[in-house]
Amino acid sequence: MKPIVNGLGKLSWRKRAYAVVLYATTAIALPAQTLTVYSLDYGASPYAGLVQGTDGNLYGTTIQGGADGDGTVFKITTSGTLTPLYSFCVTSLCTGGAYPYAGLVQGTSGDFYGTANTAGTGEGTVFKITPSGAVTALHTFCVNLSNYCPDGGSPYAGLVQATNGDFYGTNVSGGANGQGTVFKITPSGTLTTLYTFCSQSECTDGYHAIGGLVQAADGDLYGTTENGGVNCAPYGCGTIFKITPSGTLTTIYTFCSQSSPCADGQYPTATMIQATDGDLYGTTSGSVFGPDYNGTVFKITPNGKLTTLYTFCSQPNCTDGWYPYAGLVQATDGNFYGTTTLGGVNCADNGGCGTVFKITPSGALTTLYSFCSQNNCTDGSSPSAGLVQATNGVLYGTTTFGGTTSGGGSNGGGTVFGLSVGLGPFVETQTTAGKVGGAVKILGTDLTGATSVSFNSTAAVFKVISSSLIATTVPAGATSGKVQVVTPSGTLSSNVAFHVLP
Repeated sequence: MKPIVNGLGKLSWRKRAYAVVLYATTAIALPAQTLTVYSLDYGASPYAGLVQGTDGNLYGTTIQGGADGDGTVFKITTSGTLTPLYSFCVTSLCTGGAYPYAGLVQGTSGDFYGTANTAGTGEGTVFKITPSGAVTALHTFCVNLSNYCPDGGSPYAGLVQATNGDFYGTNVSGGANGQGTVFKITPSGTLTTLYTFCSQSECTDGYHAIGGLVQAADGDLYGTTENGGVNCAPYGCGTIFKITPSGTLTTIYTFCSQSSPCADGQYPTATMIQATDGDLYGTTSGSVFGPDYNGTVFKITPNGKLTTLYTFCSQPNCTDGWYPYAGLVQATDGNFYGTTTLGGVNCADNGGCGTVFKITPSGALTTLYSFCSQNNCTDGSSPSAGLVQATNGVLYGTTTFGGTTSGGGSNGGGTVFGLSVGLGPFVETQTTAGKVGGAVKILGTDLTGATSVSFNSTAAVFKVISSSLIATTVPAGATSGKVQVVTPSGTLSSNVAFHVLP
């Protein structure tokens, strides 16, 4: 269909709402699935996934495009109206930095926080951006280039806000050994380097932490390094580590520890998630079907017992996908959903254009969609990011190329897509843990007219802020469990249990 004309004329690009070209197509695997594609017309090459804000909109980043060609922050409604919020630039005039490879996280303050890979005066930034687009640089890495970047540099991963209110992240370079760091930063911008990789002989503790961190229920943070470990000399096949909020790091697994050639996978590049069963789930970009990148899905217990659930390229011509660069999301049906950057049934000449897949906790994988199923890849190509399940039940993601615009070159400027797999609406709490009396935000869809909020059946006092947001507090007597909201259209349950802290 034709682009929607909004009639706003030549307003400032930051204030202007851009229509997107919308396509709908039925996926090939299950007849109940529908993929809807929104082609980006400002900004190009979204490398990261999306986050749903408390206003119900989705927020994301691109590494190209914008006023200076160095990336953007945008928001997009679930119906496809896109608004550019900020344009990055690589010069010293842009304190926010440039090339944001990572996505955003919404803090408890309501602002969004992220990282940029490069800066005009240093080697990347941590920035804050308001929902209206005002950017503040909280920290610029490696301002003194002659000092070997002791605070780290070139962050590729996003941030996670821990239960103590601080944000935690990783760098792929810099630090005392030049191979990356783990850091924490307060919401006001005070940065502390917690750990420097390659602190052990021959980098057995790992290096190049491209993926981000996840805080598990035990309070520790878990992450991966693409290289290092005790196997695959001289560069290493990667590690899984845990680190305390104060900075004590323990390597809990080194890849290529199983039968040669690396049946357990190699080169993890994505952020892991902790599932409802308490285990951590993630992906590696390399696997047994060598010699290079095919990839696996794995689960690992917090004490380091790893199980390979699936190895990609298990089907002829890799129609099941390969090179899963991104991580997973556990949806409300208990299954995991993710993407592969390559593979599928299309684009045979260049290794495939990527897939969306579903995998059960026991490892049964179903390919849900293969990109470039439309002429000229107008449905997108090469997803480098994972998925997010919005509170309307739909899975949303991005493709780095494809679509109907040329912002990323002849391969297209990328897309935002929504994949409906028949899952219903739910509510999501921000945060997922708190003490009695603590403030909690509940994100949802069509919350207007809600009559009840309960924490594991204990009623709570609440206020409906908007159709997508409820404000409440943890009630006295509450115990850990699901949060439920009764609305005129039915009862909505939280996607994960809320943990009541002592």
